[in-house]
Amino acid sequence: MKNKYYFYRNPFFKVYAQIEDDRVKMKTSGIASSIMGSYVSEMMGIFEDTKPSKVEKDQLIYSTWMPPIPSKAFDRLVSSQMSAMRGKFVPEQITISITEECPNRCIHCALPDTKNKARLSPDAVKSVIDQTQKMGTTLIIFDGGEPLLYDGLEDLISYVDKSRAIPGLFTSGVGMTPQRALSLKNAGLSMLSVSLDSANEEGHDYMRGRPGVFNDAVNAIKNGLDAGLLVGIYVVLSPRNVDELDEFYELAKKLGVHELSFYEIVPTGRWLGHEKEVLSAEGLKKFDDFVERTSHAEGPRVFPIPQIIRKMGCFAGRKWLHVTPEGDVLPCACMPKPYGNIHEESLASIWKNIYKDPVFTSGPCLMRDSDFRTVHLGLEQ
Repeated sequence: MKNKYYFYRNPFFKVYAQIEDDRVKMKTSGIASSIMGSYVSEMMGIFEDTKPSKVEKDQLIYSTWMPPIPSKAFDRLVSSQMSAMRGKFVPEQITISITEECPNRCIHCALPDTKNKARLSPDAVKSVIDQTQKMGTTLIIFDGGEPLLYDGLEDLISYVDKSRAIPGLFTSGVGMTPQRALSLKNAGLSMLSVSLDSANEEGHDYMRGRPGVFNDAVNAIKNGLDAGLLVGIYVVLSPRNVDELDEFYELAKKLGVHELSFYEIVPTGRWLGHEKEVLSAEGLKKFDDFVERTSHAEGPRVFPIPQIIRKMGCFAGRKWLHVTPEGDVLPCACMPKPYGNIHEESLASIWKNIYKDPVFTSGPCLMRDSDFRTVHLGLEQ
């Protein structure tokens, strides 16, 4: 008998998944199924006939970006989705840039060049964790700079209440030794996301501004997998690497990662001098064809964030939240528009200011709009 992985259940209605031929098949049951099925059909359609990241006997890891199914943290995610349908938005995902320290000099870094090597204190980070978990956040990602340079990272990961949220880590891979990977695993790290800008050493090292960082990234992936972590590759898609899509997939398949995620480059940070280097309609078509081509291929799950944003609208100000090393709170890591500071007011009040700002709708990414960047942020030169 196939295992059932419950997305939602009460005495009258159940939504669950089963795995058939390595694909997710969504099903409903219960006496209210005929009535309630239509209300969840759109949600079920997101998962139907797709490839999960990992299948275990008692849990389905649909994506490294989501809590396991079933789990208390996933129940909280379902609850936040239902709240959003009623117009009450919850910051489901928060990225916390715990430090600006970084040995790389990435061409597309979103962090401003403050050069003061700011970092958040452990107490400040723990306060952010407490506040966001209370607000309903289910994915807490530690970011940088390079977060592996932060003393006490494992303590912050351990501090996350795993029954409420899963902790993740964005890294370039610098310093991810086998011992460090095991230490992070023992601390309770759920998702390790290693960034790659090219599928080859020369291209990646150029984008990162430092020789050897490609090998650091590959070693970090291997060490993370050996330690038993859920590991994904994160690619910021641009005209410079859109022709490497198949190479990225083959590398991800060879390394054995659980997920290959793509995000479309945004004119922000150091990339503001490259405003014309965003994906064209032709580039997006290449990506769409790639996603379709790999949807049934033997290899890792592809998480196509550009497609999801096109379908559902940008999540900045509705589902995403970002905290800088200075404590400024942004709608997302790519939009340098502070709505408050954690050292001065509560995250709940800042979040309210963000999602009530009429600029945030279910439309496309605002940072791709030159008028928005000029009028609201004053970023155009």
